Amino acid sequence: MKCFSSSVLRYSAAMNLIVTQRLPDLSRRLLDRLRPMVAGRLKPGMNAYAEQLFIYCCFDREKVKALELEDPMIGIVLYGQKEIWLGDRTHAFPPGSVFVLPGKVPMDVVNIPDETTGFYVALRLDVPSLPEGIAPLSATERLEGGEAGSFGVPLGEDLVEALCHAAAAVTDGAVSETIKRLRLTEVLALLRALPEARALFRQSLSEEVAWLIATAPSEPWSVSDMAGELGIGASTLRRHLTAEGTSFRAILRRERLKAAHSAIVSGASSIAAAEAAGYASRSHFSRRFRETFGTSPTGRR
Repeated sequence: MKCFSSSVLRYSAAMNLIVTQRLPDLSRRLLDRLRPMVAGRLKPGMNAYAEQLFIYCCFDREKVKALELEDPMIGIVLYGQKEIWLGDRTHAFPPGSVFVLPGKVPMDVVNIPDETTGFYVALRLDVPSLPEGIAPLSATERLEGGEAGSFGVPLGEDLVEALCHAAAAVTDGAVSETIKRLRLTEVLALLRALPEARALFRQSLSEEVAWLIATAPSEPWSVSDMAGELGIGASTLRRHLTAEGTSFRAILRRERLKAAHSAIVSGASSIAAAEAAGYASRSHFSRRFRETFGTSPTGRR
């Protein structure tokens, strides 16, 4: 198995200098910050760097047919070039490119090693779920159609900084999980407004329902209210949730109890927590809370 040391990578980077200088300034800056992260870590295939972050490397041109990702991902090409074929359209990404790929969509992928260094390398950040505060696609956005015509994400100063900070935080064992989540949230907040990144924010119907309830858990939600927010019929909503193995009532109870739990942990009384979660009956709230968390609201506090 081939493996490149940091000295070989330094030599390769020097050989690549002329090519890199031709890239846009932000792409060069991204490469200068992220390429050192892979020094000494290049082995063929997918290699876990940290949770959600992977290094993919190959030394020969390869084509993967009908690749279907489990979760959407953010990719950054460090060496070589990536081509993505979806239908009859081709998307090509040189070094310093950032792209987003959807989950559960078959596509053909071609990884092309750099002519000078002889290898292809990319960082891959999986996004299995959206962190708190990042909204999934709205009903209007979903009705606008599929993802944008290009998977390539336009770079900006803020996005380059956010990506580099997120990569550094995720790979640093001394950084807390809270900070890691914060850095990823910063990246997603910047990508949220970009049509090219829409695949990251397309979630299952049950996840969308949960997010909407979580934004206003005290509201008197009904199936018809939720269906109206989503732009679908109530019977369609029930049918799709059943197909996903859940129900509107189950999601509503879970999200309200999560809101109540957060309120109590933050110091609220059980009465205030019940009101914040939309429970009119304190006894009913206490019973549901005990069933879920194994203790009373007062005991949990």
